[in-house]
Amino acid sequence: MFDYKNNIEFVAANQFRIKGEILNIDRFGSGHINDTFCVRTDASNGKSYLLQRINHHIFSNVEGLMHNTKIVLDHLKAKLAHLGTEYVEKSTLTLIPTIGDGLYHQDEKGDYWRMFLLLENTKSYDIVETPQQAFSGGQAFGQFQKRLSDLDARNLVEILPNFHNIDFRMDNLRKAIADNKAGRVDAVSDILAYIFEREERMRNILKMANAGELPLRITHNDTKFNNVLLDQDDNVQCVIDLDTVMPGYVAYDFGDAIRTIINSAAEDEEDVTKVVLNIPLFQAYTEGYLSEAREFLTDAEMNSLLDGVFLLPFMQAVRFLTDYIDGDTYYKIHYPEHNLVRTKSQLKLVQELELHEEELAAILTENITK
Repeated sequence: MFDYKNNIEFVAANQFRIKGEILNIDRFGSGHINDTFCVRTDASNGKSYLLQRINHHIFSNVEGLMHNTKIVLDHLKAKLAHLGTEYVEKSTLTLIPTIGDGLYHQDEKGDYWRMFLLLENTKSYDIVETPQQAFSGGQAFGQFQKRLSDLDARNLVEILPNFHNIDFRMDNLRKAIADNKAGRVDAVSDILAYIFEREERMRNILKMANAGELPLRITHNDTKFNNVLLDQDDNVQCVIDLDTVMPGYVAYDFGDAIRTIINSAAEDEEDVTKVVLNIPLFQAYTEGYLSEAREFLTDAEMNSLLDGVFLLPFMQAVRFLTDYIDGDTYYKIHYPEHNLVRTKSQLKLVQELELHEEELAAILTENITK
């Protein structure tokens, strides 16, 4: 029996409506933001739980975050209710309430905790390895957006304001240049010129949104591949990590997913000649995404998808470069030039996208018009 009563995870876990006595608590997963633990009990139903300590330094509005999570999960479960409880529990996250029926628990140290049912017998991948996996990833996020497309985005709190606002990111870059805290601006003048040359194009989604051409949707905003759980046959089971779910535009989700799967090299690859596009994975993800999303997207939204593909690596480069110029105060680095290397790698991806723009546009058109 797991009985070290002063263990902080044990104390936190017992604030929730779990069934049975706790047998063990072990660290779980590879997330870098929240601390996640698997809680196993002796309950006869055999279900286990995921306990998370929320990083409230990044997600300072815990009340808003959990408000968003509950609204989204309640809506998804209602959409799937006709398929039966077992299917619903496999296909969506399930929040476990606290003993007092709250959505989260705050301990004596001021840390915030929440709990979900553990989804057993699932797989996730940090790197997309096959077109089938890419298709499933696209299908998962398309399905996720589709099921939430009739939920008013204004019901959700903007957890990370201006997260994908390119004007906000460019303003931060200009401020970093003006301050030049680390004395690095002169050394990156060629990179800055490359960025400013492309700035206006990268405002396309924002301009369409400001003109009222794009509907505000509920978007995931962190569509990396390991936020999709697949079953043992690599088919879609569940989208996870809902911390960044908030109002946004569909092209942001599409673009960030493509950014993370189309690049054949690591995000911080020093040898930029290794940054090349995996077109078959783009084809597969696009096909999977539009197989679900085509029925609810407007023409303007579909036309914005390619802009998202260009914007997200560009914006990530801007963020890396801003941090480099500021003296590396935001992203963790492993050596002095790490953020500069990341910047160059992302901009090489933008360059590769530009070289293959016609081919990517043709793939999108083919799948839009199916």
